[in-house]
This record gives sequence, structure tokens and C-alpha cells, in this order.
Amino acid sequence: MRLDDAALTQHGLRAEGHGRILLLACGALAREILALKAANGWDHMDLHCLPANLHLWPDRIPDAVEHAVRAHQARYARIFVVYADCGTGGLLQARCAALGVEMVAGPHCYAFFEGVEAFAAKAEDEITAFYLTDFLVRQFDAFVWQPMGFDRHPELIHMMFGNYTKLIYQAQTDDPALDLKAQDCAARLGLAYERRFTGYGDLTRALAAQA
Repeated sequence: MRLDDAALTQHGLRAEGHGRILLLACGALAREILALKAANGWDHMDLHCLPANLHLWPDRIPDAVEHAVRAHQARYARIFVVYADCGTGGLLQARCAALGVEMVAGPHCYAFFEGVEAFAAKAEDEITAFYLTDFLVRQFDAFVWQPMGFDRHPELIHMMFGNYTKLIYQAQTDDPALDLKAQDCAARLGLAYERRFTGYGDLTRALAAQA
């Protein structure tokens, strides 16, 4: 399957193998996981992605994860869930515990890209910050602009973002084109702009621990 955000969001990227480790991940993390697999030679790990647009309905994530775990567990020695809590209010952690599978620690991908401890240390000072990752910069219209209705009702921007002061782009890669697009996202929301290179943060350590 071609690696683009539309494909990952709607269909996922599937692979399987006997006696191997399955990374059951959010489609928004597919590029980062594939880059880490390639860089570290983790050929014994396979990747299965759930649609990234599940984040528009986080209450559906635990059921989707359970369905995927049960569908694949007979073919793998171990399954690692590459989701943080992601707005499930602890329900995903509880579901993973019941299924006997581990998952990434942290409240969301912004925290583990930054480093969960570092993100928590800044949380009080950045309570009025809105975060974007590489994926969300690329998919800003599909995951922010259109679902929030800004394309149809621009007057909602101030209503929903009036208490925010800046947009922080957590860059996983050095990509000038994404930097320009992130600046445009900030301008469209009427926010100050900050780019912060995070790389893959705690995601690297989480996958390395499984490998």
C-alpha cells in the first residue's frame, strides 16, 4: 500500500507474521514508526495501523483496539499498542490491561513526542498553547479546519480559539515546507507561532523497549 496520509487514515497499513511482534498503532504515527523501524533494523516488528480519524471520536478507540488485538493475537508472540490515552479518559489503558497488552505511556502524542516529563513540566506555562505534529500540519484541514466548521463558519474561530495565544508546531522532522504550512495554520487561527523540534521523543524509547 502506498504510504500517504489519506490511505493511512482511511484504511491502515497491514502486515503480519508468525512469532513476531505486532505494533498496533494510530495511523497518524505510521510514518514515524516506519522511519524508526528502518533506522534501527527492527525487521521482526510488523505494523498494523488503525484509521487516524478515530481521534475525531476517541470513545471509539478502545473498541477498535480490542477488535484489532483479538483479530491478530493468534499470529503474534506479542502485541504493543502504539497509542497514548488519546482522550479516552483511561478507558484505553483499562482495555489494554484486560487484554494483556502494553501501550505507550502518556496522555497523548504531543506529550510523548516532547517527552512526557518535559511536557508535564511545561504544561502550566503552556495552558493556552495549541499543538500540531507533522501529521496534523499535513492534515490540518481534514482534522482541524473542516471538523470544527471553520471552512463554513469562520466566526467560530474566535469562539473556539479566543483563549489560545500561540500554536506550537512539534516538528518530528526538519522539513521547511511543513514549517511554512504550520506558520500558515497559526495565521489562520490568529495565533502566535513557535516551532519546536522534538524528533520522535519517547516514541523511540517505547519501541526500543519492545524491540
